Parts: sequence; C-alpha cells; structure tokens
Amino acid sequence: MALRFLCGSGSPYAWRVWLALEHKALPYELKMMSFTSGDLATPEYTEINPRRKVPAIVDDGFALYESAAILDYLEDAYPGTGRPLYPAQAQPRARARRLVREADQYLAFALEQMVAEILFKPASEWNPEVIAEGRAIFGIEVTHFEHELTGEFFAGAAGAVDFTVYPLLRLALRMEETTKPDLAISEAIAPNLAAWMRRVEALPYFDRTFPPHWRERSAESA
Repeated sequence: MALRFLCGSGSPYAWRVWLALEHKALPYELKMMSFTSGDLATPEYTEINPRRKVPAIVDDGFALYESAAILDYLEDAYPGTGRPLYPAQAQPRARARRLVREADQYLAFALEQMVAEILFKPASEWNPEVIAEGRAIFGIEVTHFEHELTGEFFAGAAGAVDFTVYPLLRLALRMEETTKPDLAISEAIAPNLAAWMRRVEALPYFDRTFPPHWRERSAESA
C-alpha cells in the first residue's frame, strides 16, 4: 500500500516532504488538505496529527508528523530507494542535519514572524515594526546560509538541506511578489544563492511539487 502524504498547498514544511518523496522516488498517495475548510480539525486528521498542522504521513499504518522527522524517517525506512537525502559519511551528515535544524530554528522563525502579519491579517492591521524586525532577521539568516553554500547544493548533492531552505526562501519571495512588494526579499538573495535556487527548480521532479494554488493564481494573472 502506497504511503499517504497529507499536504497543504504553499506550506514550506509540506513542500519539503513533497520534494523528499519525489527525490527518493517513493510511491505515495497525495491528499491535499484545505486550510480554510476545516480539514485539519477533523477527528480523522487529529488522530494522525493532534497538532492540526501539515505535513503528515501514514506509512503502513504508522502516522508521523513534523517535517524534519519525516525526512529522517524516509531516509531510514527506505535507504535503498531513489536518491539519498543526507550524505553517507558521519561528519557531512551531521553538518547537513545541523543546517536543517538551523533553518527550522532561525530562518523559519523570521519567516513566520512576517507570515503572521502579511498573510494572516488584512493590510490595515499589519504591524510595520513586527514586519521590519522579521525582515531584518530573515536577511541576516539568508546571509548565513549563503556562506554555508560552498558547492552546487548545500551538502554536495541535492537533499534534505536544500528541500528545507528552498521552500522558506520561495515563500518569502512569494509574499514580495503578490502581497508586499516593498518587502525586498529579493535584495537579500545574493547571485550564488539565486543560482542555487534555479538549480533546485531544475530538478526533474520539481514541477510536480509546485504548490497547486500558486500555479492556479499564476495562470489567472497571465
């Protein structure tokens, strides 16, 4: 039975898992959850993830949530399938895990500070000071990750670090593109980091994971 992947369009954490599933060439059944229709509060979903967030997976009856833990599980449970998510050697692997944790602890924290204002409040209720603080911290963290990028991908080959960092940056850019043009996220992304983003976007399975509602809105504005 195929692994069930419970996703939410546009969630950077769900996108991370989606990229990982494709990277590892694992068969999965995609269930796109609605943030506005109460899908995350149903008894069925709460049993899978009592925190009522995405993503989650159910693999042969085993339910798991928290995106970083899901990537670890996919790597451990399916070591010979597709491409690895982490380097094989202990020290490069430890560095990759550190970068994932740093992204979740610091980069995502700054992003969520902006998201809480820009995407979850009407513009009339935005707090400019909170947005500015989040943007400043986000810029510092982007520079940190730029310095960590010493090759084509963060850990030699595409994997868990790239799938963690890319969706966070892309969501920030999305807010600039569609909601708050003066957010100036694009100004914080140096040329080498922008080139890395294009390499992620060139992965053969990337298009299959692109947030569906982003694609629909892009088509509507074309």
